[in-house]
Amino acid sequence: MFPGAIAYLAELPAHDVEIDAINDEAFGPGRFARAAYKIREGGPHDRRLSFVAMAGDQVVGSVRLTPIAAGEGRGHMLGPLAVRPAFKSAGIGRTLVALALDAARVARSPLVMLVGDAPYYGPLGFVRVPFNQIEMPRPVDPTRLLACEFVPGSLARLRGPLDHADRIIRPEVVTVEQPADEPAAEPLRAAS
Repeated sequence: MFPGAIAYLAELPAHDVEIDAINDEAFGPGRFARAAYKIREGGPHDRRLSFVAMAGDQVVGSVRLTPIAAGEGRGHMLGPLAVRPAFKSAGIGRTLVALALDAARVARSPLVMLVGDAPYYGPLGFVRVPFNQIEMPRPVDPTRLLACEFVPGSLARLRGPLDHADRIIRPEVVTVEQPADEPAAEPLRAAS
């Protein structure tokens, strides 16, 4: 165990270097090959919904939420969640997840999903995503795709290829209405 109290704060840019070090320590260079990391490469995480655990002036844990989209569905992806080894098994990870979920709910995110272990995340409100509903950009064990739904039906709308919300381009549909008192224009014909 460790001495002293843990403070939980909203993540700031000043925390980035320490967060990177924690993630490197927890996941190593292999993290860059993971499906969740590929999604995170698509754009920034949402700092409003990301938190750190502090022991004095040292960051000892971190959780981030990243905006995601698939089909008509939107939400956030939780991760990475990491805690320095000397501070594990003290409930810091669960507290960080709870803070992020509460912030996402208040921000009206429809859901939060992640790639993780059901025994750890299940008690925090996560359930398995139905098989073959979401396509990840890299291989993932489908039993590890979990979601915590805040808006009923939001998980069902999250279908197909999952990516960072900034990468999803939705074509705008432009409707031009013909005024009722004008005749419709005749189609153009090619000159012969």
